[in-house]
Amino acid sequence: MAPQKQREPPFQKDERVLCFHMEMLYEAKILDIMPAENGEGWQYKIHYKGWKSSWDDWVPQDRIRKFDDENKALANQLLAQFKALQSGKAAKQSAKKGGAARAAANGSDMSSARGSEERTAGAATATGRGPRRARDYELEQEDTFHNRPSIKLNIPDHLKALLVDDWENVTKNNQLVPLPHVHPVEEILNDYLAHERPHRKEGSASQDILEETVAGLREYFDKCLGRILLYRFERNQYHEMHQLWMQGDDGKHKSAIDTYGAEHLARLLVSLPELIAQTNMDQQSVNRLREELTKFTTWFSRHVTKYFVSQYETPGTEYNEQARSV
Repeated sequence: MAPQKQREPPFQKDERVLCFHMEMLYEAKILDIMPAENGEGWQYKIHYKGWKSSWDDWVPQDRIRKFDDENKALANQLLAQFKALQSGKAAKQSAKKGGAARAAANGSDMSSARGSEERTAGAATATGRGPRRARDYELEQEDTFHNRPSIKLNIPDHLKALLVDDWENVTKNNQLVPLPHVHPVEEILNDYLAHERPHRKEGSASQDILEETVAGLREYFDKCLGRILLYRFERNQYHEMHQLWMQGDDGKHKSAIDTYGAEHLARLLVSLPELIAQTNMDQQSVNRLREELTKFTTWFSRHVTKYFVSQYETPGTEYNEQARSV
């Protein structure tokens, strides 16, 4: 039998694409193509737009996305989260460094994202340096940033697809995740603990790390929800929920973690690598945290059918008018 002919690569040389680095999507260009080492699929040499050639990299096919409206929308969503983090950090530059939870609450110091040309448009400095020198300086700052301890958290493709659907439902269709959520984050985390605890020895360091990681996810979610995890259209809904918590009339729903669910937890997972890069953890601690978060993300992605809502709700005219006025 003749050997099966290798299919044509889905992306071509010199094609304009979007490429994942960590959990951000950046505009890029394909420089070269070769078959993957395992014989399945392809590898692509990528040049990130606006970045030095030293950042050129060979990446697997699953990190590349078509340069289309849907994927550009996802890239914009992730960039918006970066900008929200940057604003939070700028407002608190005089504060002392705290623990991981405080770092999440205060935001981050990301200065830019790959592929963004906003930072260099018309950027002539007081010293007479033009846009190119300004860009080189900022790229050096990116180099410094990426030298910090950080994590690479792989988000499965079907979970990324749900995030795109989530963005479209809220920002384009003007719909909302029904709240209080039928499966709140507190339930999800407790379910994960019930699943994972039997695999950890009682009183062991491994069990302690599990408990600390889940506690950290609770804290991060609570601190980040109102700051970086909401779209503009969801703000009024958040204020309504916040009033519910303050009134204390509903003993079951007292905070973000027992009111919001999987959709917003998935948004947090996308942001975690950049949040953790702003903490003062050493590399060994970051590596252990990555292992725990990878286990949780894998488990979570296997249960999205259970935890994600099957249908978003469409608010009335009054809500739409209030949302537009915010």
